[in-house]
Amino acid sequence: MLSKNFFRFINNSCNRKYQQIFSCHASTTSKINGSNNEFNTEQKEKIIPKDDLFSFIVQCMMKVGTRPSHAEVLADNLTMADYRGHYSHGLNRLDMYVNDVKTGTTAKDGNPMILKELPGTALVDGQNLIGPYVGKYCMNIAMEKAKKVGIGLVSVRRSNHFGIAGYYSLKAVDKGLIGWAFTNTSPLVVPTRSKAQSLGTNPIAFGAPAENNDSFVLDMATSTVALGKVEISQRRGEEIPNTWGVNAQGIPVTKPQEVQGLLALGGPEESSGYKGYGLAMMVEILCGILSGSHFGPWVRSWKVNTTEANLGQCFIAIDPNAFEDEFGSRLQKLINYCRALPPSESGKPVLIAGDPERVHMAKCEKLGGIPYPQSQIDYINELARTLKVDVPKIQ
Repeated sequence: MLSKNFFRFINNSCNRKYQQIFSCHASTTSKINGSNNEFNTEQKEKIIPKDDLFSFIVQCMMKVGTRPSHAEVLADNLTMADYRGHYSHGLNRLDMYVNDVKTGTTAKDGNPMILKELPGTALVDGQNLIGPYVGKYCMNIAMEKAKKVGIGLVSVRRSNHFGIAGYYSLKAVDKGLIGWAFTNTSPLVVPTRSKAQSLGTNPIAFGAPAENNDSFVLDMATSTVALGKVEISQRRGEEIPNTWGVNAQGIPVTKPQEVQGLLALGGPEESSGYKGYGLAMMVEILCGILSGSHFGPWVRSWKVNTTEANLGQCFIAIDPNAFEDEFGSRLQKLINYCRALPPSESGKPVLIAGDPERVHMAKCEKLGGIPYPQSQIDYINELARTLKVDVPKIQ
């Protein structure tokens, strides 16, 4: 039987905006990287406090004319990405948002518009605004509908890159709801048996609340990895697994600079890559086809900032109380059972979706901020010089 101390809350010193899902398995926190209650940080890594990073992002976006409230939502999303360990979608993406606003391909100000609405659904025009602002607006509508009628589904067109998908499912979890978030993206993925890019990495995020602030939080691309992870590897001078991407001839490669297309989740056909291909199509249907946005190969190419992206996104919120009364305790029972399973390798406990992120957040709390390699610090300094904003506090 599991002890009462199986879970512990680790956010006593955290800013409230990051208190959604911090309870975690105590042994997971200490053992996930094979360590004994200590976190290993590379000597060359520098630490930036969360609040300083948040302020830096807001400054950068306001410098190019973004409305403060929009800049703050973006900063919240990007900071959360790095804080949770999803470095591909945090600071790594800031210059993209800056350039899109600076060139006018993303709107600096305005509000999304509801085009159609029923008690449980809504179709929204994102008005070409910053993706995280549009996403937060849509998830709020979905959650309001879920509280009223049990479920809310919001589809949006004319949006932009919305950061980490888990940002939105976590908002639902924080309200005691089940949350889904999906988006289509620029065509980067090579479908099974093809060598041409025609679908995006099309991520899926799903969050469900359990007991004592515990939760199941899945945030995944339908490609083997997100493009940002390839970019991070290139920035760090690291090779990549040959299951991540292919060159122009469709041949798997290990050098990130040679990647011309990403493989769907599962990799080649022999290892079931067609399943990831199918999931990517599913997301495309929910986001691009359903909303009336661009879709598939007709979405704007990656890092092209001369035309409107017109991405499609879908947000779903479900009130568990509309179904099983004991949802939270039943989910907790399953989570506890899986975490307590005997590991196949000593020192590596069985995890559930969201546990690696909890461990990274605990590491950040211990360090007093988010760790970054020197290459990322150089990038921050260069962006600060270009935009003439203050560099965040770096420890």
